Amino acid sequence: MRIWIDENARIPPYEQLRAQLRLMVSSGQLKPRERLPPIRSLAEELGLAPGTVARAYRELEWEGIVEGRGRAGTFVVDEPPVAFSVVERQLADAAEAFAAEADRLGAGQQAALLALESVFSARSDPEMEAD
Repeated sequence: MRIWIDENARIPPYEQLRAQLRLMVSSGQLKPRERLPPIRSLAEELGLAPGTVARAYRELEWEGIVEGRGRAGTFVVDEPPVAFSVVERQLADAAEAFAAEADRLGAGQQAALLALESVFSARSDPEMEAD
């Protein structure tokens, strides 16, 4: 499972995690009835507090995407209420291609994310549009 948490982003880590897990369910990477990683192990893997992961799982449960089964863990529901749109699928494909190219170039995750943020910043900078 590939999850990226940008510690410098304005979006809180629990929301980054929730959004990525939701996208993974939408895209079929996480299948119905599939068990999500235990909170503690995912928190350790991502360098997050267990409460942060628990909050993301709780939010997904409120959305009806996953269900907690006590000590058995947290699972994707049988019929998640998320539909993967064409745009989301194309965006996921583009992100995968970008990540593969960054790997090929030997760029780390942080460098790749900085490059992407730089491009978006330049596109939204009014002075850049005037050129």
